Amino acid sequence: MDAVGLQRALREAVDGEIRFDDGSRALYATDASNYRQVPIGVVVPRTIDAVVATVEQCRRYGAPVLSRGGGTSLCGQCCNVAVVIDFSKYLNRIVALDPGEKTARVQPGVVLDRLREAAEVHHLTFAPDPATHSHNTLGGMIGNNSCGPHSVMGGETVRNVIELDVLTYDGTRMVVGATTQEAWDLLCARGDRVGAIYRSLRKLRDTYADSIRRHMPRIPRRVSGYSLEALLPEYDGNIAHALVGSEGTCVVVLEAKVQLVDSPLARSVLALGYPDVYRAADHVTRIMAHHPIALEGLDDRLVADMKAVGLHTGDIGLLPEGKGWLLVEFGGKDKGESDHHARTLMEALRGEDRPPTMKLYDDPVVERHLWRVREAGLGATAHVPNRKITWEGWEDSAVPPDRLGEYLRKLRALFEAYGYGCDLYGHFGQGCVHTRIDFDLESADGIRQWRSFLQEAAKLVVSLGGSISGEHGDGQSKAELLPIMYPPDLMRAFHAFKRTWDPANKLNPGKVVDAWHVEDNLRLGVDYDPPEQPVHFHYASDNGSFPHAILRCVGVGECRKAEGLMCPSYMATQEELHSTRGRARMLFEMLHGDVLQDGWRSEAVHEALDLCLSCKGCKGECPVKVDMATYRAEFLAHFYAGRIRPREAYAFGLIDRWARIGTRMPGLANLLTHAEPFASAARRLAHIASGREIPNFAATSFRQWFARRASRPSPGRRVLLWPDTFTNAFHPDIARDAVAALELAGYAVDIPPHALCCGRPLYEFGMLDRARAYLRRVLEVLHDDIRDGTPLIVLEPACLSVFHDEMPDLLAGSAQARRLRQQSTLLADFLCAEEKSGLFPQVETDAIVHPHCHHRSVLGLDGETALLDALGVRYRLLDSGCCGMAGAFGLHPARQGISMACAERVLLPAIRGAAAQTLVIADGFSCREQIRQNTSAVPLHIAQVLRLASERANRENGDIAP
Repeated sequence: MDAVGLQRALREAVDGEIRFDDGSRALYATDASNYRQVPIGVVVPRTIDAVVATVEQCRRYGAPVLSRGGGTSLCGQCCNVAVVIDFSKYLNRIVALDPGEKTARVQPGVVLDRLREAAEVHHLTFAPDPATHSHNTLGGMIGNNSCGPHSVMGGETVRNVIELDVLTYDGTRMVVGATTQEAWDLLCARGDRVGAIYRSLRKLRDTYADSIRRHMPRIPRRVSGYSLEALLPEYDGNIAHALVGSEGTCVVVLEAKVQLVDSPLARSVLALGYPDVYRAADHVTRIMAHHPIALEGLDDRLVADMKAVGLHTGDIGLLPEGKGWLLVEFGGKDKGESDHHARTLMEALRGEDRPPTMKLYDDPVVERHLWRVREAGLGATAHVPNRKITWEGWEDSAVPPDRLGEYLRKLRALFEAYGYGCDLYGHFGQGCVHTRIDFDLESADGIRQWRSFLQEAAKLVVSLGGSISGEHGDGQSKAELLPIMYPPDLMRAFHAFKRTWDPANKLNPGKVVDAWHVEDNLRLGVDYDPPEQPVHFHYASDNGSFPHAILRCVGVGECRKAEGLMCPSYMATQEELHSTRGRARMLFEMLHGDVLQDGWRSEAVHEALDLCLSCKGCKGECPVKVDMATYRAEFLAHFYAGRIRPREAYAFGLIDRWARIGTRMPGLANLLTHAEPFASAARRLAHIASGREIPNFAATSFRQWFARRASRPSPGRRVLLWPDTFTNAFHPDIARDAVAALELAGYAVDIPPHALCCGRPLYEFGMLDRARAYLRRVLEVLHDDIRDGTPLIVLEPACLSVFHDEMPDLLAGSAQARRLRQQSTLLADFLCAEEKSGLFPQVETDAIVHPHCHHRSVLGLDGETALLDALGVRYRLLDSGCCGMAGAFGLHPARQGISMACAERVLLPAIRGAAAQTLVIADGFSCREQIRQNTSAVPLHIAQVLRLASERANRENGDIAP
């Protein structure tokens, strides 16, 4: 195929982004499955007409087409050697929402939670809600016939689709839905391609109707094969329903009309504990008789793995006693009604011989925490310490709910026969079981064993009247198993259905029917052998292996969400390349080496990592703890090895040295950085955007002030205050206020005898050898204090995160590094841990709190919020993510737009909209600079809030403030 010609034709005909470069092709080579197929190219269309034009040009050149949304599919249906059409960036509108009719019209790229948020305004919702609801798209849900916990309330996606506007590969566009017999007759009489499609579908229906009725399981969850039952008269001959779950193999979906259902105004969650998951499963049908709106199950192995990986450990304690659990949710018009439904079930269960343990929750916050336990399944089981990596492959089988207990017992016996270990959880109310299994997908014997297991597992689930797929579809990983589930005539019917829509076999070929074998196109496979790399970090959680660390990303796509901290650059650009997942995939492709062949010198990988703000949001929020900030620093260290770095690397990476000079002559330094023509020259030299300001050096640095102050002997415990580079040089008042607070609390405050730097700016530029030297210097100078257990109080969260995160990994094996990690803390955490927060007067004021990204993701906010509570501050904790400044990131001319997009998402509008007297609290230096340079607010550090409390108390007492 003439890929160059196709690319040229697409650029001329399509209103969209045409990407045939190696980096883009590598980026879209995998989904969340075991498979990898490098696409021909990627098109990101801006309009529906652009989609039509894309298919037209692909048809001219004979290129296959793959429709794609969030790319979270687990069975390989979102990767192919095809032109990938990514709907998620632009075609993501809710076209219309009719609350009276309870319907919505949506484009394929709409994220489910955006639709649910818009519907909730009218007390409506879209019932199916997979665990990926924060970032999966409606187009993907239609392609896979997605479900989720609340399919109990409203059915799978297929039950909630009314009409589809679809396009065939040959260019035929049509709207399909329920079809009466009269409409069938009229449509079949047409002489065009639409008429031919309907005639073919009617012939298929009439030929295979009896077999469809006999052999397609009537169970709540069957997402295997095509939904041919929808063609039958008793299903209204609904062509849209027949196409739901076809995984892009038959048509391209351009728009959908979907059904909305009433959203319960109140919800109550009842947690039930059982001796094991099997007895929990035995209870499912009795509980379903009470009509819950969701019924989920999980076993003790999942809970143990969550503890092992440190995922939602605080939420696990909400579960009642047991080793297998059911989470039962009831809805109602108010709390009284939803609680009544739950209590009725509790009374019924108490009457049994061996009732389960029970806990009823009706606090929405607590309920969300419980659901987080269940939704964490994939993240908790993919990478468990000291265990093999687990994979998809048999992750969503389903049986009739009344046979679920029997199935789980037999399935566990099959796992044990093959030596597989895994957890069991899922949508038990509909008989759907989720699990990830430690398959060996890298050796010939392991792959043969995997294939054998799949055959036996398929026979087991079919013997119980079940389905090999109950939620995730067929793609490639299940397609080969369909003949075990369906007789030959139904397999012929599936082929006929595919040929009716796509006779040229150009839409997502090799999936569902005429599919690749299960062991083909493996992302790993017998040829997977990336060489171990000489690296700077030790990757202790990944067996010391950088390639193993890069396998952490399983493609779940949590980094594509629109709230929280991860991933700020994706939120700003909506580009897969700028998601944590996209960057992890580029690093995997770098190691794979066939598409990206330049290794550590890859410009494509450098481009992917360039807009990473190193916020560490992924380490805190990614369910499998991908640590992109560390991978980025590692890559940059190798990328620039033996090269001259950009000049800003030396300007900002070595800021501690320049700041040390500036504090000796602050007047001259401020003249050179703020007075023209020197200021413009300084900005050009350091590569600073013209709209950005360089902070002023303080007239007296903190270290200078501390050396000159009168000695204040204190009988209290000695503590060290860390005068970080930025606080010392630019905001010494913060450190002075911290000294006052600590002395008020009864401590003798000292500082390190020499100027030290944690080296945080060095990581942004991959200057890791120098960073390691900085850390060794810290350990050397603080040697005696570390040995003595002297607390080290740190004011800048970014500095403390070095001691807690980078330092143990760069200096693995250092007992001193471990000790420093244990005894270094933030000011608020220290005061609260020492129970000193009550010593400070009440402020009783309103405040907006913007946590530094490392504070939120690595260190935790408990101390800060506890101190603010103790001070009586009425605060709003912003879900603002990274401020966008991120050290030198926001100063760079090419990154200023992304920086401001991050800040304008939540942070800056919240500050501008607050009352004038509202405090703005931000402990991070970069955060305060972003706020200061873009609003009229004067942001405060928590130490300054403590000073305000003291001053206010002094004024009220008639004292003179210190």
